[in-house]
This record gives sequence, structure tokens and C-alpha cells, in this order.
Amino acid sequence: MPSRGKKRARGALKAAKEPDLKVPKSEIPKAGEEPAPVKMSGKRNAGKTSARETGTGVEQEGNQKTYTHWLMKSEPESRLEKGVDVKFGIEDLKAQPNQTACWDGVRNYQARNFLRDMKVGQKAFFYHSNCKEPGVAGIIKVVKEAYPDHTQFEKKDPHYDSSSSKENPKWWMVDVKFVRMTQRFIPLAELKRHHQAHKTSGGPLKDMALFTRQRLSVQPLTVEEFEFVLSLEEEKPH
Repeated sequence: MPSRGKKRARGALKAAKEPDLKVPKSEIPKAGEEPAPVKMSGKRNAGKTSARETGTGVEQEGNQKTYTHWLMKSEPESRLEKGVDVKFGIEDLKAQPNQTACWDGVRNYQARNFLRDMKVGQKAFFYHSNCKEPGVAGIIKVVKEAYPDHTQFEKKDPHYDSSSSKENPKWWMVDVKFVRMTQRFIPLAELKRHHQAHKTSGGPLKDMALFTRQRLSVQPLTVEEFEFVLSLEEEKPH
């Protein structure tokens, strides 16, 4: 997805070779600085022991975790970055052919790794960020696993990376498809109230990445977190 969200509307690429990634402006590494890569989960780090955390949607492989649900941020309001409008809200996704688009532009190593961990069929919340009222707008699903993000090679693109090559690409993206709008928009302020309360009560949002790793544009969710947030759509806003 684009800086702090997705970027301009772009349909899924038909002929991509391998999986890749996307990222927000706040996540772009400073010049000359490269964050230490986060260890990959699942198949890339198979430990001697493995266990499944029942009911959480988190599979444990050695010391690594593989998630099955996600929250993906994108910007629903126009903002120019190097002359390019990076706006891409959930309505823009709905307007794409087959309501499907590639999630390009991610330029944070941990967010990139999460993209590479995604599997076809996994669901994510489409989260509107960097706007007047941020929050969960709808549900999307992964329809193509990670392959190289083409924008890293395009010199006129805001997410161009001169240090990346087609032989050894740094950044990856996935294709996502619109599933549905949430029954109501679930604002960040409401989620934050639950997070604060759950830190005391031990509720499902106590460790939600939206608040503990808020700078990430691609965030993992446990099944418990996903289902709790989803349950809020049926409640009247407080």
C-alpha cells in the first residue's frame, strides 16, 4: 500500500513473478539507514518445536508467529507525494476491475515481511488512515500472495527505490479484493477506548498492534482481535 495507506488506484498486475510489499510515509527509512530486518515467520523459520495458540489465529513455529488476519492502512483523502496523488480509499478499491488491486508502496521492513507472510484467502480490515476520521471502513481478502512491488523500479513513482534491483528486489506487494463494507464505520477513537479498557481488564484489544505498533501500515491481528473489532459493527457508536 502507499505511504501511510495505499496509493493511486491501480489494478492487480496480471504478470508478476514473485510476491512483494507496500508502506506509509512515516515508515520510510531515513537516508543511509536500514532498519534491521525482522525475522520471518512460518516456513522460513521452522523450529524444532511448534504449537498452535488455540483460538487466537496465531501459529507458533519455534520462536516465530504466523498470523492469519490483518489490518491494512490506506489514505482515503487526496495527498500529493512527489507530484502523485496517493489517495486510495475503500471506494477506490471497489471501483477497480473485479474490485481487486495490488497493495503496493510499502517501504517498511516489518510491514513488508507481514505482506510476505500473507496467504490467499486471509482477511484484513481496510483501515482509513492519515485523514480527518481514521478507522475501519471494511473488509478485504488476499487473492494473490506476495510478489515484487513494481513501483520500486519506476523512477517517477513516489516509492521508487534506486537501491533495489529486479534481480534482488527489496519490496513486495499482494493483491487484495473487496469483500464488504463494515455495517458502520468503526473510528479509531472508539477502538482506542476499548484498547485502554482492555489493558486493565485483559480484554482482546490489550495488545492490539494499532496501538502498540501504530506506525506500521500493515499490521497482524489475532482472531480474537479481529472478531472483537468486527462485533463492534453491530453496536451503536457511543
